[in-house]
Amino acid sequence: MKILFVCTGNTCRSPMAAALMNKIASENDIDAVSQSAGIFAEPGQPASENAVIAMEDYGIDLSGHISRQITDELVTDADLVLTMTEGHKMLTAGLAPEKTFTICEFAGYDGEISDPFGGDVDEYKSVAREIYDCLTDIAEKIVDIFG
Repeated sequence: MKILFVCTGNTCRSPMAAALMNKIASENDIDAVSQSAGIFAEPGQPASENAVIAMEDYGIDLSGHISRQITDELVTDADLVLTMTEGHKMLTAGLAPEKTFTICEFAGYDGEISDPFGGDVDEYKSVAREIYDCLTDIAEKIVDIFG
């Protein structure tokens, strides 16, 4: 299964989500590969410094991340597209509404994943925890639905 995570700039939330999902999938023998992109990403940017630091708590090295803009091909190639907000979903769902959800929606929660951009390390760590909590439920759902 191919999962595409989408946020705004592809330097914080979606790269953290893709890295966390890849870790969860690997640790739980789930056949899923995740990648990320941004609606308004400036291609070639590194992950934000605080996102890199937040991921260290999970044993993930995000320092090699390079941002990229969402493309029709990325959405078409994905089996599941998970966005951080309803706004991202609205901008992305036109390409594949049947497989596009907010991360919270697909996990069975209300709300959105707030943008920590410009925040301190604690804010990034809080957002990473929100994402991780959603992803643990999503991993169970993927196993239930897709085997």
